[in-house]
Amino acid sequence: MSGQEMRTYDIYEVFSQKDATSKFESQFSLQAPTPEIALSMAQENFMRREESPSNIFVVKSDHIYYMAPENRQALVRLDNKEYRQPAFYGFIPSKWRELKEKNNHIAKT
Repeated sequence: MSGQEMRTYDIYEVFSQKDATSKFESQFSLQAPTPEIALSMAQENFMRREESPSNIFVVKSDHIYYMAPENRQALVRLDNKEYRQPAFYGFIPSKWRELKEKNNHIAKT
């Protein structure tokens, strides 16, 4: 085989889903010349396992983008927004009771 005939293989990431409602999980990487062959190789790999997933898909590693380490500071949660926490809404039932009592009092007068 000459140098021109050699085919390059791409790296694909394999993801699986246990059932139709579960999230996709990264499983492993493999090398393949095309996405179709990568999917076939991934399917063959899962056929050797006891549990078979309900769905698998492959993504070329070059097509996965991630945030650079120096930009990850933007993901740090700011603690100045208490209204985003469920505990913030704990006062609502008592507030409704107060309003209901106030409206009942007004209706009686």
